[in-house]
Amino acid sequence: MSPTALRRATSAPTSATPPTATGAVASAGTATPAVPASPLTSAGDVLRRCRELTAPALVEAIEGLHPWVAEMAGYALGLREADGTRVEHASGKGVRQALAVLGAEVVRGPARAGVPAAVAVELVHTFSLLHDDIMDGDALRRGRPSLWKAYGTGPAVLAGDALFALGVETIAVTPHAGSAIRQLTTAFGDLVSGQADDLLFAERPWTGPRAVGVGEYVTMAERKTGALLGCALALGARLAGAPDRTVARLDRAGRHLGVAFQIADDVLGIWGDPNITGKPVHGDLRQGKKTLPILAALDAAPGGGELAELLAGAGALDAAGVRRAVALVEATGARTRAEHAAHHHLTEARTLLTSPHLAPGPAAELNTLLGALSERTV
Repeated sequence: MSPTALRRATSAPTSATPPTATGAVASAGTATPAVPASPLTSAGDVLRRCRELTAPALVEAIEGLHPWVAEMAGYALGLREADGTRVEHASGKGVRQALAVLGAEVVRGPARAGVPAAVAVELVHTFSLLHDDIMDGDALRRGRPSLWKAYGTGPAVLAGDALFALGVETIAVTPHAGSAIRQLTTAFGDLVSGQADDLLFAERPWTGPRAVGVGEYVTMAERKTGALLGCALALGARLAGAPDRTVARLDRAGRHLGVAFQIADDVLGIWGDPNITGKPVHGDLRQGKKTLPILAALDAAPGGGELAELLAGAGALDAAGVRRAVALVEATGARTRAEHAAHHHLTEARTLLTSPHLAPGPAAELNTLLGALSERTV
């Protein structure tokens, strides 16, 4: 991700010169590898094509569930309203669906080979969101009441369990069932580990020997956000018959994308325009979340200094405290370091997609999609 592109989506100025990057927050000194121009005009076109290809199989899969569970699954996927009526255009971008379809195409397989992977990963991803909303107490999802608010906590847990089981069943009937199931369940295990670390980070101090390090954060983001993105790409390729080394390469690309995406989300959580992001300004700071810009700022200030004192204070920061914290973070150059770290991981993902063994057209579409996702323009 280019720092300039990310700054366009945010409202506050940033430091002109980043500090020397060390550890996991590395400056992206190398140029992004050249990738042929996409034959489609935008990432939106790529997402739309893959959603339309996957939609019939996704609908067919959930309609095989118990009617009440199917109704809740349809609501969670944006296919139905809470009263059971169908939605003409489902909400959600279908990012993982697109990655699975392109994963099949980029290894020169037919798009349809990636459809079971697209369905499986979408179902498992939705399952994880249902449980996340319950754990976090989030009442809204994509502008509508979360499933647990619309149907109740118990029913939402039941629907989530059904979605996970259905995701595994979807790939269990494919020719590569054994390796495909291992791919999916390994990714989900990593997601659970990442989510566990993220929850535990909230209980750890801002400074001292138990403080969360930048490297720990990157590992958490790679698991929590990157694991299913990598799985989508890799699973599509596996079902198209790709060799293990190619599958592993695509998995790594998706994981790097996940880290870039998460870091971009962190930057927008502090400096984003709420009219664009849909999130309250400085929301992550008010909540005391341990995001990469904050951790990088603390890392740059031995002992934590004033910023650590502010964050460690009792209760949420008030408006004046938030403004002061933002100023302190910016003064360390942490925003720029975070942007460079996101760009580094995007460059790593793109590098993994430059293999001559990959089909150039789908690789170009992947490059278009990766850039848009990491810059949060879709």
